[in-house]
Amino acid sequence: MSNNQLKYVLDETQIPKFWYNLTADLPVPLPTVLHPGTQQPAGPADLEPLFPMALIEQEVTSEREIEIPEPIRDVYRMWRPSPLYRARRLEQALGTPAKIYYKNEGVSPAGSHKPNTAVPQAWYNKEAGIRRLSTETGAGQWGASLAFAGALFGIDVTVFQVRVSYDQKPYRRALMETYGARCIASPSDQTESGRTILAQNPNSPGSLGMAISEAVEIAVKDPAVKYALGSVLNHVMLHQTVIGLEAIQQFELAGDDPDIVIGCTGGGSNFAGVAFPFLGLYLRGGRKRRIIAVEPASCPTLTRGKYAYDFGDTAHLTPLVKMHTLGSTFMPPATHSGGLRYHGMAPMVSHVHELGLIEARAYHQRACFDAGVQFARAEGIVPAPESTHAVRCAIDEALRCKAEGKAETILFNLSGHGHFDMGAYISYFEGRMIDQDYDEGALATALSELPAVAA
Repeated sequence: MSNNQLKYVLDETQIPKFWYNLTADLPVPLPTVLHPGTQQPAGPADLEPLFPMALIEQEVTSEREIEIPEPIRDVYRMWRPSPLYRARRLEQALGTPAKIYYKNEGVSPAGSHKPNTAVPQAWYNKEAGIRRLSTETGAGQWGASLAFAGALFGIDVTVFQVRVSYDQKPYRRALMETYGARCIASPSDQTESGRTILAQNPNSPGSLGMAISEAVEIAVKDPAVKYALGSVLNHVMLHQTVIGLEAIQQFELAGDDPDIVIGCTGGGSNFAGVAFPFLGLYLRGGRKRRIIAVEPASCPTLTRGKYAYDFGDTAHLTPLVKMHTLGSTFMPPATHSGGLRYHGMAPMVSHVHELGLIEARAYHQRACFDAGVQFARAEGIVPAPESTHAVRCAIDEALRCKAEGKAETILFNLSGHGHFDMGAYISYFEGRMIDQDYDEGALATALSELPAVAA
């Protein structure tokens, strides 16, 4: 085997046959999900208006392995296994002794990691007789992915896209419509929660919390409609573990093993996808690695949020989950990383951070785009704005290795390509991109409005 190998590719037969559930290996169980009205533990019946029972079972199970049905693996074959690349040209450009690898999830039809969960969610809904789904999307990667899955399985998809991203990223909207979905700017006049928000601020840029409220409201009010979420929930983290499971096999091919695993984090799904299988190895007696979650400084959920029970949406229609949160009423600045503008972090990601099993880091967007451009000029792939956060962290860690004279192995997840985000790159090159900080006063207000939950 050439010692200059650039990519490590698995055969289609090596697509994982099981998803990995970190819950089985946690040293401390996850805090209970609470009903928003009674504050009692939420049961499957409380989630039935939103999800089919198969997904509810995946949400609450403590089984370590969940079998991936053959029809789902059959669709995965369209782009999985995704390649693992050695970023040799980036290493040379940095002059670092570190070895940098990245898992390229931008090779999926929708251009990101999101179809890893969109396909199972659409399939389980189809099996339950559901023909209509509602959802929200920020940058549009999730909306496009669910639209793609809906087209495969004959499901009508309605997507509420955060207004600022709807305006910034018309081509993502066109992609959703190409796949057959209906895309609505959120907040909208289509729902009660949307109309309430617009009455207060007709020019609201929207947020993921608001878009979730609209999508959930549609599902709750119509028994024929179910809701699909692209991040945050346990079953979404579960589906994404195909990323890390493949990476473990690919590192065996490379004769290497990562010392550091990095993923950008908004809701937490692509980070969990790459990191949880490696974390599971450690929790079952393997070696410890540094696992770093990277978030925007403008929406710093893990580094600045409070670990507390909160609603997943602005209109308070969802169950209460314990997570790192900036408060459900918090409005993040309208940065280009629309997929990372969420007030909460996945309960499972929050939990392992609270247990000290992972690190968290926050970056401003210009430093991330600096890294994204440097990566593109070395490796040829233009990263999505969200992914540039992981690239920034990987470069910083490689430069630390250079300063310390250490040849550590770094893995990051390239969660999507930036082909539909060139407007953001134009803004960067023209010098119009600014580093926006959140409003400390607004954050304090949002945190003061967290629901009071009895300990």
